[in-house]
Amino acid sequence: MVLKDKEIFSDALKKIYRIETAPYGTNAYIVACKKTDKALLIDAPGGKEVILKMLPRLQLELIVITHGHADHLVVLEELHELLQIPVAAHEDDFPSLPLKPEAKLSDGDIITCGEIPLAVLHTPGHTRGSICLQTDGFLFSGDTIFPGGPGKTATAADFKTILSSIENKIMPLPGETVILPGHGQQTVLENERILFQNFTSRFRGEEFHGDVTWI
Repeated sequence: MVLKDKEIFSDALKKIYRIETAPYGTNAYIVACKKTDKALLIDAPGGKEVILKMLPRLQLELIVITHGHADHLVVLEELHELLQIPVAAHEDDFPSLPLKPEAKLSDGDIITCGEIPLAVLHTPGHTRGSICLQTDGFLFSGDTIFPGGPGKTATAADFKTILSSIENKIMPLPGETVILPGHGQQTVLENERILFQNFTSRFRGEEFHGDVTWI
C-alpha cells in the first residue's frame, strides 16, 4: 500500500521523488536525470503501480538496495522480473536479498544516473552491508541515520560500528546536505551534526543498542 508519493526536489539537472509505503513508512526514492530521462530506484518497499506509471517518461536503469531488510524489498522481485533491470547492493547483504544482484557496490564506487553521479558510502552497523548514496546536496541514507538518531542496531558492537560509520562517512559531508532516510521525513546534516557531537561527547562506550536517539 502506498501512503503517498511526491516530487521533493527539482533543479536543472535532476528530479527526486519519494514514495512512502505502509505499514512501516518505508521510503523508496527515484532519482531522474532531466537531461537524459534516465532514472534509478533506491529501495523497493512498495509502490509498484506508482513506479510503473512513471516509466513511460523515465528510463529506469538500476535498482539500488541500501540494505537487506525485508521492509525495503517488498516488490524487488516483481520489479526485477517485470522490468528486467539490474539490481545493485553491497555484497555483505547479498545473503539477505531474495535474488542475487547483478552488481556489487563497494565504498567509494561512483554510479551514474544519466549525467548525475552518486557516490557509494559503505556504512555498516544497521546491517553489515548498509550503504548510503551521496550526490550533490543530498544523502540517501537508508537506515543508517534518521532525524534525531542512528538506525536500529542488534548489539552493542553494531551500535559502535554505526557510530563509526556516521562519524567517518556522513559527518564530513557539507552541513547543508539534505538527508533522505529510509523511513520518515528528511533532515539537514548540520542539525544532526550538532546532536551527534553532543551525544558522542557524553558517550563512554556503554552497552547501548536497539532504538537509540541522540537525546
